[in-house]
Amino acid sequence: MDEIEIKNLEKFTATPYRQEIELQHVSHQADYVTLRVRIREIKRFTIFDIDPHTAKIWGQAMLDWAARHEAEGGAASEGESK
Repeated sequence: MDEIEIKNLEKFTATPYRQEIELQHVSHQADYVTLRVRIREIKRFTIFDIDPHTAKIWGQAMLDWAARHEAEGGAASEGESK
């Protein structure tokens, strides 16, 4: 089994449904890294391990969407999200 080292990057609560989201940097002994996205909804966990290329596409898509819709409101202020 692949041995890993995990470094916590960010943890926050998403609105409006209060999912806990955690981002982790995962270093694999096999000499590659992934970004681990852990989403907790009550007792259920969804975990994605994605490569840097996928993270870049996903992150840019989220930024683009947020820029188009930020005037519509509904987002927590930065102080509330952490």
